[in-house]
Amino acid sequence: MATEGTLSPSEYITHHLTFNTKAIGEGAFWAINIDSLVMGVLLGIISMALIWMVARKATAGVPSKGQAFVELMFGFIDDQVKNIFHGDRHAFIAPAALTVFIWVLVMNSMDFLPIDVMAHFIYAPLGIHEWRSVPTSDINTTFALAIAVWILMIYFGIKVKGFGGWIHELFTAPFGSKVWVWPANFLFNIIEYISKPLSHSLRLFGNMYAGEVIFLLLGLLASTSVTGVFFGALLGAGWSIFHILIVGLQAFVFMMLTVVYLSMAHEGH
Repeated sequence: MATEGTLSPSEYITHHLTFNTKAIGEGAFWAINIDSLVMGVLLGIISMALIWMVARKATAGVPSKGQAFVELMFGFIDDQVKNIFHGDRHAFIAPAALTVFIWVLVMNSMDFLPIDVMAHFIYAPLGIHEWRSVPTSDINTTFALAIAVWILMIYFGIKVKGFGGWIHELFTAPFGSKVWVWPANFLFNIIEYISKPLSHSLRLFGNMYAGEVIFLLLGLLASTSVTGVFFGALLGAGWSIFHILIVGLQAFVFMMLTVVYLSMAHEGH
């Protein structure tokens, strides 16, 4: 069996991607990416626990810095939801939007931590040699989030319109209720239902994964020569600044699409 040092580039990538993947049952169709799952759950618990601690200590007087930050975030998300969803947003939509935004933002923000420092001081003492620190750079994580939103979208569509009304809308929108346009309506709605989770997940994954790849390429450039070190550091600093915007922007976009999809489920054509 070839050691890691003798693997070809393609073999190394395959080995790296499957190292923390555990198959369920026989075959490779159903599997769990242990690193993405553990990091996603852990970061979700930590972020929600921090907000709960701040909310528990909130006072009506002069707020602390933590309380002021949380209140600012709450107000920002609530304003965005209010502009899109016209209903009782505080029942579910606004809390869901806040949860999605914070969770995705924290997962994306793991990209700010230097992977070599994490590997040396965190993972190596635990005996972990290959670990994905950024869950959203795994397409399985972003698909799971998008599919959860997709299921909620169908649930609210049936809840608000009734199962019969939801089925009726599949065949009568957007071209009308004439029998001869039912196939076209159904086809357009099915394409819409399929495209939503695809675009929702691939946008977040593509940006985060591409960011990881660029950081790796800049690291390889720095290993070539002294000139490579200079340009690698210069380009890396520039890309890091730009990547800060990507991390926050992608969390915001994912949250906004979640609100838009759930709002559309509450409205009829």
